[in-house]
Amino acid sequence: MFYHMWHRLHQSMDVEEKRVLSGYAKPPWIFKGSALYQIHLVKAATARAFIPKEFRLVEAFGYTLGGFFLASYDDSPAGVFDELVVIAGIVWNPPTSCAWAARVLVNSDEACHHGRKEVGLPSQVARFSKNITAVPKRKRDRAFGFLDTFGLGTTMSHPHDLMEVKVSEVDGADSEDICNIQIRSDETKVGNWMGPAIKMALPSFSGNTKYNSNLLKYSCHLHCRVRPVRPAVVSGALEDGTEIFSEQNPTSQESLENERRLCVAVMLSKPIIALQFKCLTMQVEAPVVKSKNIQLPSYKEEDDRPRTP
Repeated sequence: MFYHMWHRLHQSMDVEEKRVLSGYAKPPWIFKGSALYQIHLVKAATARAFIPKEFRLVEAFGYTLGGFFLASYDDSPAGVFDELVVIAGIVWNPPTSCAWAARVLVNSDEACHHGRKEVGLPSQVARFSKNITAVPKRKRDRAFGFLDTFGLGTTMSHPHDLMEVKVSEVDGADSEDICNIQIRSDETKVGNWMGPAIKMALPSFSGNTKYNSNLLKYSCHLHCRVRPVRPAVVSGALEDGTEIFSEQNPTSQESLENERRLCVAVMLSKPIIALQFKCLTMQVEAPVVKSKNIQLPSYKEEDDRPRTP
């Protein structure tokens, strides 16, 4: 009898340890690190491919506001990982408007699984390759000295670092390049100024996926230092001239390729502002179900966890 009691106690301790080690035991979930939040003008036709029919896209003159959120977390429920959130656009659901994520790429199996199951995000495992190059100082051209005072000159007068982030989506043993993001550091122009400390909320809708068919609403509360920066330069697969499939009934592989190409189209759209978040603390609240009346194709549940090669 003593053995059985000890065994059951040991089992319960194992379960509790696994629950704690998973990191995502109870909301809210806290993430700390830094991020680049870049807002783009995205073609409404591109954004609508991702937006559920239950929502109305907020648009004007054929465009909506989308972009991306590129974050590097050094402390989170899933440990250290990188994340790229491709934001298709803004949807209207009175009395608020919220962002809709077209794709969430993370280099963490645990973060991907949690995003899919608990938050209803279109999460995929990805590989983030980073390379930092020091760009030497170049002599200022006198002819552009006056214009450069207002940031309009064509030459650079300060040294900076160029960080290139290559993001590739991982699918089993295969991988597909999504985009390259080039971020230039201009800290020498403003010294060590990191911008004012702010608090802000980013409400978002999610769900309508094969892993979570409900429509959900969740909120991210951010505490950080924020400052405007030069927009990152994005390049991607669509620049090689490949076209999006237009068949009426595409195969599952063609649908996947469509989604990837449309995500790249969002990334390649016109940037209008870029904000750097430093000393970032992001608190993600538990999602609230907005609607359960969505019918999606059945899928195999036995092994839906992403796998990193």
